[in-house]
Parts: sequence; structure tokens; C-alpha cells
Amino acid sequence: MAQNDLHALLLTQRVWSPEVTRLPPFDPETAPPTPLPLFTSWFAEAVDAGQPEPHTMTLATVDAEGRPDARIVMLHGADPDGWSFATHTTSRKGRALDAHPYAALTFYWPVLGRQVRVRGPVAAAPEEESQADLHARSTGALAAALTGHQSEELASADELRRASAAAWDRARENPALPAPTWTLYRLRPDTVEFFQGAADRAHVRLEYRSTGFGWSRGLLWP
Repeated sequence: MAQNDLHALLLTQRVWSPEVTRLPPFDPETAPPTPLPLFTSWFAEAVDAGQPEPHTMTLATVDAEGRPDARIVMLHGADPDGWSFATHTTSRKGRALDAHPYAALTFYWPVLGRQVRVRGPVAAAPEEESQADLHARSTGALAAALTGHQSEELASADELRRASAAAWDRARENPALPAPTWTLYRLRPDTVEFFQGAADRAHVRLEYRSTGFGWSRGLLWP
């Protein structure tokens, strides 16, 4: 089979192979009344199961023209104020969130056959909190933020190498240097869905829905 035969390659692929995936039972009747404790528990179980990069997630937004976009970003935290991530306000996702401050997050942990989907309005954290979050991270994270120009057209790879090297020097010399456009965002969920895959395809989908006075829960057909 030719390696560039996409259709043939797709037909050979399988999900949740028993060699790498364990599909634990999930009884939604035992789920907590609010989504955050369940998310925390599932995240810890993904880490324990050896899921690579369990803190990465797909962030989906809609731009000013109503065109959807999605990319992988890193979860910075999750608490009663929402699920948080960060980017430049001048980036594509930053501009999209300015035009339509509503987004969706998707976590996929295939070692356990699990997904978590979070949707809701997004708000920027205060500047001092955004900078504190950045400076709590690695020198590389600060250097990347100081490089700036995210999503802008790049003339050449050499231009990026020069800008990145200069940003690394600045980050090492002054670890407290601010990156003015770097912003922490929080998504406060309207809905949070927990998906547990099952070998017999009777997958469990439990959705939490914010009522404004608490949370309601319901099952969804897989």
C-alpha cells in the first residue's frame, strides 16, 4: 500500500485499541452536582493513565465575519471563575474573541476514550493578573510572548530566528518584563459535556447546563 494513499490509510485506522486504551465504566448517576469536580477528577485520571499533554485543548472561535476557526492551546487553569487560556489580544483568536466573546473548548484523552466539551462566554482577566500568569511560567513562555506578532505574516524564517533570539535575551535579562498584549482569558461555561466511550458503542454523554442559579444535568444520545 502506497504511503500517500490517504483513503487506504484511513481504512486501516482504528480508535481505542485495547493495547493502548482502557475504557472505564462511567455511571452518570454518581457524578457530582457541578462539573468542575468531575473535570478535575477526569484530568487527574488522564494524567495517571499516561495521556500525553492532557492539558492541551482545542479552542474554537468565530471571527467578525462569522467564520469559525480552531487551534490547540494550553489550559492555564479551571476554577469557579471559568476555564482559562492565554493569547495576544492582537492574534487571530484574540481579535475573534473581541468580535464574538464566546468560545468552545474540547479536551480529548484517547487513552481513556474520553472527551470534555466546554462552551460559554469569554472575558479577559485584568492586566496585572494576565502578566502574573505569564511570569509564573517558563523563560521560554515569556520569550515567545515578547517575540509578539502572533498570526501576522512573516517575511522569512530568518526574521523569526532573529526576533526570537532577541526575545530570549530580554527574557533572561529581565524575567519580570511585561508583554503588553499577552492576555489571560476565562471561559465561563454555559454547558460542559463529559463523553465516555464504550466498546459496545453505547457511549455515555452527560451534559451540565448552567441555569443562572446552579447546574442542571441531562444525558445525550451518543
